[in-house]
Amino acid sequence: MLKVDQLVKKFGGMTALGGVSLTLPDQSILGLLGMNGSGKTTMLNCINGLYEATSGEITLDGVSLIGKSPHAVFSEGVGRTFQVPRVFHQMSLLENLSVALLNKGLSNAEVAEISAHWLNKVELYRLRHNYAEELSGGQQKLLELARIMVANPKLVLLDEPFAGVNPGLALLLIRIIREMPKEVGCSVLLVSHDLTSVYELSDNILVMHEGKVLAEGSAEVIQSNPDVIEAYLGA
Repeated sequence: MLKVDQLVKKFGGMTALGGVSLTLPDQSILGLLGMNGSGKTTMLNCINGLYEATSGEITLDGVSLIGKSPHAVFSEGVGRTFQVPRVFHQMSLLENLSVALLNKGLSNAEVAEISAHWLNKVELYRLRHNYAEELSGGQQKLLELARIMVANPKLVLLDEPFAGVNPGLALLLIRIIREMPKEVGCSVLLVSHDLTSVYELSDNILVMHEGKVLAEGSAEVIQSNPDVIEAYLGA
């Protein structure tokens, strides 16, 4: 579904991504690990069009994403959450979801049905008429995820979905993320410092270090990789 080939991103004289490659099969979850500054969020920003890659290729389902704006990338089927959720604070929860369904040719009844399904899924339906600013930080992350999912994406980019979320909401997020590939038919690229959740959810894991791929494999392979252990814990 997603292929990144020799992706390079430079900011002046600094190289944030130094030729990163990865593949993400259809209906699977790839965990992306790495210390702060390793290039994880830069990778997401290049995929969804916030940054323009210096060189390399990014394709989604065979379609190149290089040079496309964020809204064009969204139209190709890429949804994105952020470490600090970006919801429309002065709009209701229902209105937040309806934004993602604009220009989809749906009737008001269809928009209401899809929105209700996902607000129920993230356990926020009872607050559907509340302003988004009234939600807790964790609830705003759930709303942001629901806003992505109503658009039936091919690829979902999750940037630190568990950061600052209480344990109860984190368990709900884990359950939803685990079900997404089969329920919606999407692939998920999961960036998180919550190693336990990444190990539990991911079909495969890629570890980045200083803008390059350090290791890739199953949770068992990554946990026992000496290069990964040294990068996280020191020699």
